[in-house]
Parts: sequence; C-alpha cells; structure tokens
Amino acid sequence: MDASDLLRNSLLQLSKQEKIRDVIEKAPVSRSVVKRFVPGTDRADVVGAAAEIAASGRLATIDYLGEDCLELAQAEHTRDAYVGLLTGLSDQGLTQGGRVEVSLKLSALGQALPGDGDRIALDHAREICTAAEKAGTTVTLDMEDHTTTDRTLESLRELRADFPSVGAVLQAYLYRTEADCRDLATAGSRVRLCKGAYKEPESVAFQASADVDKSYVRCLKVLMKGEGYPMVASHDPRLIEIAGALAGQAGRDPRSFEYQMLYGIRPEEQRRIADRGDQMRVYIPYGQEWYGYLMRRMAERPANVMFFLRGVATKG
Repeated sequence: MDASDLLRNSLLQLSKQEKIRDVIEKAPVSRSVVKRFVPGTDRADVVGAAAEIAASGRLATIDYLGEDCLELAQAEHTRDAYVGLLTGLSDQGLTQGGRVEVSLKLSALGQALPGDGDRIALDHAREICTAAEKAGTTVTLDMEDHTTTDRTLESLRELRADFPSVGAVLQAYLYRTEADCRDLATAGSRVRLCKGAYKEPESVAFQASADVDKSYVRCLKVLMKGEGYPMVASHDPRLIEIAGALAGQAGRDPRSFEYQMLYGIRPEEQRRIADRGDQMRVYIPYGQEWYGYLMRRMAERPANVMFFLRGVATKG
C-alpha cells in the first residue's frame, strides 16, 4: 500500500470521528474553505449555484447531504427537502430536459430504520421521482457502502418500473462491479461509474489505487459497448482521456454519454469539456451534513487535502 492509499484510509477513518468533526465544524475558517466544495446549507444557495453552472453550459445533479438516518421524522424531512428543491429548480426553469437533476441516498430516506426501512426509503424515493418527473427531470440513486449494494439495486429495479430514467451508481473498487455493469448496460439505463468513496474490506474491494483504476477501465469498456447511457464520474485526466477514446471506438454520439465532476474540483477542466461539445455534469452537494462528504472527497483525491490546508493557512 503506497502513501496515497494510507492517506485515503486515514481520511475515511476521520470521516467517522465525532471529536475531530466537532473541531473542524466549529472552526470559522473551515466554513470559508468548505464553500469551494459545498455552496451552502440552504436551498437558495444550491439553486443559485445550479443556475451558475447551467449558464456556463454545464449540467448538474444536486445532493441534499445526509445519510444513516435513524429517525422517521428525519427521513421525511429529507424527502420534503428534495420535493421543495425540485419545485424551486423548476420555478427557475432549470430542470427541463434533465439539465439539473437530483441524486438520492436511500440511507438518508430511511433505509436503516428498523422493520420497514427499505419500504419507507423506497416510498420516499418514489415521491421524489414523482416530483422530478413533474419538473421535467430525473433522479440518480446514489450507491453507498457494500452492505447496501444489493438492496439499493433492488430498489433501483422497483423504481425503474415506474420511472425508467432513474440513474444508477456503480463503484469500480468493488470486485462485483464489472458484472453489475454488464447487467445494467441496457437500453435506457443511466449508469454513473465512480471509483468509490467508502472504506471497504479487502474481501470485497480492491485496496490499491492502481487496481481500482484498472477496474474502472474494465467497467467503462462494458458500459461504452453497451446500449445504456454511461456517466463517467472522474477527475483523473487519464481516465477522462480513456473514456473519450472508448466512446469513439464504440461510435458514440457525444450526447449518448456524459462526464461528471464534483462541484469545486477542476472547474476549468469542466468548462473545457463542455466547451468542446461534450456533456459535463457537476455534482453539487448542499446542507448542514457536509463533514463526512468533505472527508470522503479528500480521500478520493489526496490533492484536495493540500487545498484545504492551504486554505486554512491563508485564512488563519
């Protein structure tokens, strides 16, 4: 395991440390630095960010931050936040044709609630999908740690029965993902391929960055050759170049797939990709629960750690 892999594992551990979280969240400097990655905590903040992204010719997907919900009222609050968000985006003319969509985590909608958690989360997701359809856009179902993969894919199948355009997310660091790509590379299927941002055991996931990259390329080949709509979620210049080459080999039209990057990371490259005629979607998070998100983003790309530390030093 190299130094970058060790740093990644350490950051993933920190994402669960409440004492460290309290220190960072209470530091005034943290919020000013975090705004590069999270535009704000309120709906108005993220609608404004989405409007700016749309004006630059980029697409967007919005995540209301929160996961591991253990109270029904909290799950209902998340559902209502998404429904209200979709209404606000529609009122601003941002949703038609899927220009701005939303991304959902089932754990934030009640999946872990005792008893009927899966059903509760699915019902909440259905309500959000209904609001998205009314707004003229769609939904992508985020993937979480490996213990929920099968349940998330089952919920995806149920949602697609009524809402065929619901997108899936697959994580290249899991051994199973290449097979899942084959299952989902079908006509009308939208699949976001990412590397993965949770700490997973060696029994289910590749541990070395080089092995994850190789898996990503294998999975991407499956998706590009398939009949679905690949969504290439990566900031890695090598993988972006490979994705373009594979799309060309498969004879894909630029509108038959898209690139995705996180809000605040490589914005100049995002604009360059959009300006050359390819589709570029920006993943925009918002809300109070930004700490775990930030730690996972730094774990995915250790260069982000240096950005954060430089920001602290400058602001301090």
